[in-house]
Amino acid sequence: MRISFTDDRSQSSGAVAVFALKAKTLSPSAETFDERTGGALRRAMEAARMKGDKGKTVELLAPANMDADRILVVGLGEPAEAGASAAEAAGGAIVGAYKTAHQDQVTVFADTPEGAALSDAEFAARIAYGALLKSYSFDKYFTKKTDNHSRVTLKRLVIVTADPKAAKKAYEMLEKIAEGVFFTRDLVSEPANILYPESLADACRTLSKLGVEVDVLGEERMAELGMGALLGVGQGSERESQLVVMEWNGAKSSKKGPVAFVGKGVTFDTGGISIKPAGGMEMMKWDMGGAGAVIGLMKALAGRKAKVHAVGIVGLVENMPSGTAQRPGDVVTSMSGQTIEVINTDAEGRLVLADALHYVQERFKPQFVIDLATLTGAIITSLGHEYAGMFSNDDTLSQQLAEAGEGEGEKVWRMPLGDVYDKMLTSQIADMKNVGTGGKAGSITAAQFLQRFIRRGTPWAHLDIAGMAWADSEGATVPKGGSGYGVRLLNRLVEEHYEGK
Repeated sequence: MRISFTDDRSQSSGAVAVFALKAKTLSPSAETFDERTGGALRRAMEAARMKGDKGKTVELLAPANMDADRILVVGLGEPAEAGASAAEAAGGAIVGAYKTAHQDQVTVFADTPEGAALSDAEFAARIAYGALLKSYSFDKYFTKKTDNHSRVTLKRLVIVTADPKAAKKAYEMLEKIAEGVFFTRDLVSEPANILYPESLADACRTLSKLGVEVDVLGEERMAELGMGALLGVGQGSERESQLVVMEWNGAKSSKKGPVAFVGKGVTFDTGGISIKPAGGMEMMKWDMGGAGAVIGLMKALAGRKAKVHAVGIVGLVENMPSGTAQRPGDVVTSMSGQTIEVINTDAEGRLVLADALHYVQERFKPQFVIDLATLTGAIITSLGHEYAGMFSNDDTLSQQLAEAGEGEGEKVWRMPLGDVYDKMLTSQIADMKNVGTGGKAGSITAAQFLQRFIRRGTPWAHLDIAGMAWADSEGATVPKGGSGYGVRLLNRLVEEHYEGK
């Protein structure tokens, strides 16, 4: 879908989109179209009980004396709340209405609401950004693009704004972030016979074209470093495990360590010998969602030339049952030297992260470490699909993440840590077990396990994104499928607190 900006208000071919605020207040362009249609817009809103709520829409056919085919009224909510989030939701709603409706073009009259915190240019750019995010479709394996496969027919979005040059400039930066989101969505959506540790490492290598330094460690190098926890997970697979190090240094003069992001990359998770039930196992292709988010973030940061030194580490494995697979009761030695009794081979992601977390701290001495993982089903039981679970040893980092999540619509909810949970990891024969006693507080004990690999004094946050990496239903700017969760959240964190410092 092509997006362009213009100040030519005479354009109105195809479908037209205008805006309404709460209490049925129309934007200036909507008022004009209401007059031209003899009050049809307001009558349509009344009939549909549409009050201008954020993201709500009502559509009517345009009269015969107009160039437009259809008119769409999109709600923005309260005027004071009509900021970036509302504009993005509006853009997503427009594309959602016409993405597959055999409508080639939509012209959007982007009047900035009176009292809104955004400039005309920023309002238009955010509409475009939301529209772009919503336009995503993963359809590469359909041999026939039929309507049943949600074939995208919308080809062009024209946004009418008072300052098209400034809007285009603002949008170009947002477009780079969207490219990172799309990269993550692509990776999470790929089937496991296409995306496995080596091929995912190859995908990481493509970031070198943007200036990202990429180093891939195979099993031999990881064995030399003592990464027994990570290697144990992948030993049942014919696919070689990988650890990928991505480094973007856009802050050449910074004397501080980099900001670091670590992702769990289990490209397929059968559960190993502790095998999962067959029902729904096909969805375990997205158990690399944490790694996907880190990779997409690195693409976004490099794409927009972020003035930050950032490191992304992803541990890539395939968890398979075989004659060489890790067994329940095995003891492995992590890179940190700590030993782990493997009680459940389906609690494998924390083993991958244990070595990746130790590695990034030892090699880079980062300002902070944030890890992302589709780690536990228990977090879905706790928070559903509305929030990622956040566990942290640092109040400042936690607050920054919470605020960034609210701003981007990728929300996090802080969960507890404590000694009582840590004691649940006590093993009779090793330094720790990989699961807690009794199967209780599964998400918390998983986080407690990870915290054992964080050095004292290093700010750390663990984001359990099991409920967020995949969308089973349409969202404001997220289609069904791989959501790309985490890219926007972490990009905003970097932009607001760590860039240029």
